[in-house]
Amino acid sequence: MCGLLGFLASDVATPATSDYETVVTQVYDALHCARHRGPDERGTWHDDHLVFGFNRLSIIDIEHSHQPLRWGPAENRERYALAFNGEIYNYLELRADLAETHAAEFPEGEMFATEGDGEAIVAAYHYWGPDAVRRLRGMFAFAIWDTETNELFLARDPFGIKPLFLATGPHGTAFGSEKKSLLELLPTLGLDDDLDPRAVEHYTVLQYVPEPETLHKNIQRLESGSFATVQPGSTPRIKRYFTPGFAVRPFAEGTEDARYREIAEALEDSVAKHMRADVTVGSFLSGGIDSTAIAALAMRHNPNLITFTSCFEREGYSEADVAAETAKAIGARHIIKTVSPTEFAEALPEIVWYLDDPVADPALVPLYFVAKEARKHVKVVLSGEGADELFGGYTIYREPLSLAPFERLPRGLRKLAGALSNRIPEGTRGKSLLHRGSLSLEERYYGNARSFNDAQLRAVLREFRPEWTHQDVTAPIYAQSRDLDPVARMQHLDLFTWLRGDILVKADKMTMANSLELRVPFLDSEVMRVAGGIPLEQKITKDTTKYALRQALEGIVPGHVLHRAKLGFPVPLRHWLRGTELYDWAQQQVAESQTDHLLDKAAISDMLVAHRTGTSDHSRRLWTVLVFMIWHGIFVEDRIKPQIQEPTYPVSL
Repeated sequence: MCGLLGFLASDVATPATSDYETVVTQVYDALHCARHRGPDERGTWHDDHLVFGFNRLSIIDIEHSHQPLRWGPAENRERYALAFNGEIYNYLELRADLAETHAAEFPEGEMFATEGDGEAIVAAYHYWGPDAVRRLRGMFAFAIWDTETNELFLARDPFGIKPLFLATGPHGTAFGSEKKSLLELLPTLGLDDDLDPRAVEHYTVLQYVPEPETLHKNIQRLESGSFATVQPGSTPRIKRYFTPGFAVRPFAEGTEDARYREIAEALEDSVAKHMRADVTVGSFLSGGIDSTAIAALAMRHNPNLITFTSCFEREGYSEADVAAETAKAIGARHIIKTVSPTEFAEALPEIVWYLDDPVADPALVPLYFVAKEARKHVKVVLSGEGADELFGGYTIYREPLSLAPFERLPRGLRKLAGALSNRIPEGTRGKSLLHRGSLSLEERYYGNARSFNDAQLRAVLREFRPEWTHQDVTAPIYAQSRDLDPVARMQHLDLFTWLRGDILVKADKMTMANSLELRVPFLDSEVMRVAGGIPLEQKITKDTTKYALRQALEGIVPGHVLHRAKLGFPVPLRHWLRGTELYDWAQQQVAESQTDHLLDKAAISDMLVAHRTGTSDHSRRLWTVLVFMIWHGIFVEDRIKPQIQEPTYPVSL
């Protein structure tokens, strides 16, 4: 787990790149923005075309596997240079396969000079080409430079666990793990740092910026499950290599137990591989089934496992008691971090700085604090992200069951139901059901985040463009899933939107802010293969979600958790924004923000007052704009200046 940065110069001779040593220095300086991602080592390498920079968090083969890493075949042992962020969990199997298959090509010595996973990536690329990425089980964002062909190969893992930002201008292409680093290199590329108004609107609707966008129009993200090739003077050529599949694999009658065994075995194998490390591995633990399953399976490989959870003091907003009971049941040592409203507010500027782009998910704040606590004890943690998307865990996935009668109505009658819902007063029971039943799945569902409707957007945004709303993002994704059942289509959509835009961004950014590596065993290609074959009735029933997964985890997850309803990670925003905890703070943020050209601050102030008086619950909408205002104050206004501490962690943890 590390932070990479690179600059591939254009062949065009310009004043901005004529002094190449200056570019090397600029890349080295810009690495400082990503120092938290790898405090153990910093390294650079360059030739006449490309500069690599790297901050390393040493996890595997600590004493060796330094980066940027050089590898090549017997005839040119330094043909390739690699900068790699992430972990390849099947690297031992890949190394053994490659060494056995090509041993005759290395009569004078070994194929590999280290014990790490980096050389496995480069060797796989040399022998298998771009198709090598399909064989990697892990989380990764990496860059390989071929010094013979002068071609750069960039790739990102199937689910988007690890980030990779791109910017291409007249003077070259820059790429890196942190957008902050690329912002520093934009002038060298010949680019400006203007905001993208479309991305601003998308963020306001979705609570995150959807891939491949960022809030800066000249910086994009390489999408999950994609790779790109770039040569000097060219723009990146991007190709998708992975699309998550939901294709039901029928089992013979009476053999559902075999399906459950297959799920349990795939997950156990994934956890076993995710435990590979030369440092201590811990686990996050909430009161839910997902993190409990991971922790329980991890205990089989590390009986001294430490688990971590965070909570709030307010009643109804803590799973600490359940998590502590779970830790006791599985035999883990358990540590709890309680987050106060004061800590919550004071940490926000620093947290938003780490995020790069705003994410209006309040759960990322307690995640930041529990990661900070965990880093005092371990260097790697496991977590349960991805289970809901793969196995059907969100309560909203049960909506197609309740709306099934509407699906059988003629389109005209469904429109009539929608018109009727518009006449029913807000808060009346049944209004929402009628409204949502009148819409198609593509119209009504755009993921778990639903902050602003169009009328609210018009009131808040200075420039509202209806063509930039959620269907602008979701329509191409829905087009890929026309043959699937409604729940599978929702899962497919969430894998491309909510998971990689919110869940994985906050997981990566909040743990890396504390130089902590987070691993997610549910997001594994083999687990995806098994989960993708589960039929609808084995995911969602009238009584529960994730039915097949719950059955598979009998005997692994303690009974008090196994059939417990999903809670998520509730944050008492609604109460805090009405009370003394955050109301005055929120007023101050609105008053001081210099976003008048983008947002109607008077309308936002009115929302805040309405929320305080209890006439409306605007907590999530307010949080969305407040986080944006903080982001704007840091990255645009330069008004808010977070105090980012230098990471000082021992390598040995």
